Amino acid sequence: MKIDHIAIAVDSLDEAVRTYSDMLQVHDIEYERVESEGVSIAILHMENGRIELMEPMGDSSPIKKFLDKKGPGIHHIALETQDIDSQVSRMSSSGIRFLGDVRPGSAGTKVTFIHPKSLHGVLAELCSHPK
Repeated sequence: MKIDHIAIAVDSLDEAVRTYSDMLQVHDIEYERVESEGVSIAILHMENGRIELMEPMGDSSPIKKFLDKKGPGIHHIALETQDIDSQVSRMSSSGIRFLGDVRPGSAGTKVTFIHPKSLHGVLAELCSHPK
């Protein structure tokens, strides 16, 4: 496994993209709406990874709830695996708890989230990119 991206919850995607792209001098930015998660995202492609900025699409978005409770900031780290289903099975048998089943994510990925209580307070996403 390797770190795939760091996701940051923001109130304004446009404002956050301006700030991050100027500060990091990143101009390779990809935009997408992820209906299954209720977010609009901007992915900043860097030399050694990606930063994913997430803005809620509505009041029912989990990101809206996160922003209301904690404010803008790091939401989760994403870990890439080649075989998400076998990793979920392996981790589940070791007592790791997940937030829902494996489902579609951005850019054709398959994703699921590890409950923060299983990782000492950190929300982590497992993701598997299409081959």
